[in-house]
Amino acid sequence: MTYCLGIMLRDGLIMIGDTRTNAGIDNISTYRKLHILADAPDTFVVLASAGNLSVTQLVLGMLAEGLPARNPEEEPRRIEHMPSMFQAAQLVGEAVMSAGAQLKPALYAANVPSGISLLLGGRIAGGPLKLFLIYDAGNFIECQQDSPFFQIGATQYGKPILDRAMDHHSSLEEAVKVGLLSFDSTIRSDLSVGLPFDLIVVRQDSSAPIVRRRIEVDDPYFRNLSARWSMLLNESRASIPDPPFLRGEDPVSDIEDRLRAKG
Repeated sequence: MTYCLGIMLRDGLIMIGDTRTNAGIDNISTYRKLHILADAPDTFVVLASAGNLSVTQLVLGMLAEGLPARNPEEEPRRIEHMPSMFQAAQLVGEAVMSAGAQLKPALYAANVPSGISLLLGGRIAGGPLKLFLIYDAGNFIECQQDSPFFQIGATQYGKPILDRAMDHHSSLEEAVKVGLLSFDSTIRSDLSVGLPFDLIVVRQDSSAPIVRRRIEVDDPYFRNLSARWSMLLNESRASIPDPPFLRGEDPVSDIEDRLRAKG
């Protein structure tokens, strides 16, 4: 299992991925889940992956070598040659379908899970930043303002804080903090997700530098963030009144009595 997160905000794009692969409790290793597909002036495209590792690697290999051109006289089709992020997502979806057709029959026969899911984000030729979720069948959807993030892998533990604490207009700094808290919640509840994490931040301003950081087990910021969040959660929990019905009290009647006393 894995956990990857893509956040598309007014001010830019954030991609975070863990690095743990798990083929059983005695076979846990580290594998990068954020893959740079194109990195050139005004063009930067990154792919986050979750699911069957062999299918994912075949997709990445096909994209690196280029998919066959529609005209035999033309060059293979590569991400950096695509005129837009939408067409880049179409190319990745085509690679997913082709890889599935090659590998899934044998994986199915061996009773091995073969599904994958991908997040594709970035910009091409100075165009707008985009974020896509690409499904196992090769189809995809684009991230929208109403729900400015996509998750793949072990999504359930890190979703509540994203829903509560972030929207399209959040700052990149705040969103990175909330995103890392989402990962902190996940690794506490799911042993198949773990440090180190890879983080990439791309601002809407194409001239701004791209932030690329690996957050290791001993990263001082993440350790402080995790400790402070645990402390604040416990303080907030303690400040909430205990359930009055456990003491045989009726909270509705109590409120009515207080209102009558004031009236």
